[in-house]
Amino acid sequence: MCHRRTSEMSTALQLSLEEYDRMIAAGAFVGMDRHIELIRGELRQMNPAGPVHGDLIMYLLDWSHDQADRSAFLVTGRSGVNMPEVGSRPEPDVFWIHRRRYRDRHPGVSDVVLAIEVADSSLQYDLGEKADLYAEAGLAEYWVFDVPHQRLHVMREPTGKAYNHREIFQIGDSASPSIQPTATLDLQDLFEGE
Repeated sequence: MCHRRTSEMSTALQLSLEEYDRMIAAGAFVGMDRHIELIRGELRQMNPAGPVHGDLIMYLLDWSHDQADRSAFLVTGRSGVNMPEVGSRPEPDVFWIHRRRYRDRHPGVSDVVLAIEVADSSLQYDLGEKADLYAEAGLAEYWVFDVPHQRLHVMREPTGKAYNHREIFQIGDSASPSIQPTATLDLQDLFEGE
């Protein structure tokens, strides 16, 4: 008796941005109670925001609206950023983009002047794979708010798959985006304020 050995191989389905857009247009994600992003051609489910995460996002949106030069920048959140260079469309919690209308396309990396993520359970991912993704795509400035340790990681000057300039700010420090140094964020008020 002869036994035939077969090997089955399973691979992840890789999507292009165009295929992802067609899925969205066809309603593929309607009714899903999930936050999904396209990262390096793969659909990734993101953790839902808890109360602290949601509170910090609201604070940062409010701060951004107050501080951003509204004649030059728009502030938004949870909207896609096109990164065809790395087959991705992440959705930062908050980001600043050059002021213009984006009816015909999602903002691209060259439109984004600051991307912000609030990281609680996603800290390793936001400081690791997502930081590498943003650097490789050439995103100018990336901030990660480290909720468990009440710190801010600021990354600037992307080269290759890394940021050349990394700095950590603690409670008692203040930080400003390089694109607008007059916009000062007080970390104590962010993490401990009422």
